[in-house]
Amino acid sequence: MQSPVPSFTHSLTALSKILAKAETYAEVRKIKPDVIPQLRLFPDMLPFWRQVTIACDHAKGASARLAGVEVPSFPDTETTLAELQERIAKTIAFIQTLPDSAFDGAEARMITVKAGPRELSFPAVQYLNSYAVPNFYFHMSTAYNILRSGGLEIGKVDFLGG
Repeated sequence: MQSPVPSFTHSLTALSKILAKAETYAEVRKIKPDVIPQLRLFPDMLPFWRQVTIACDHAKGASARLAGVEVPSFPDTETTLAELQERIAKTIAFIQTLPDSAFDGAEARMITVKAGPRELSFPAVQYLNSYAVPNFYFHMSTAYNILRSGGLEIGKVDFLGG
């Protein structure tokens, strides 16, 4: 199986650059550091900070599971954009420790994940393509949309990392 690390790294790097724009936006407009992480699209949706941490969790979780290593646990304590930047950097640093060879034969694995109170099991390819990657991009997109709806001037090129 091909390593998902380059794709996750590329997108998380784009997210980091978007957060840097959000930091500048907040400084210029004198927005307190804890405001943007708490933004949401709708009251019953998770806030921005949680969208970022969940995107990171899917990248590190999928990479670790497919490589056959333990998924590191990162506490969800980020309350500022700077702390979210650290979370992204820590995620990228971890997934980049996984060599391409760690994914050899991964397609033969069964992957089991906990989703709330349920346990879900998938063949590795289905897990990656139908669960991990869609969830990763759902939370990446939601984070992007929260910032965009809050007035940050970002576009598709920012999201795609162009």
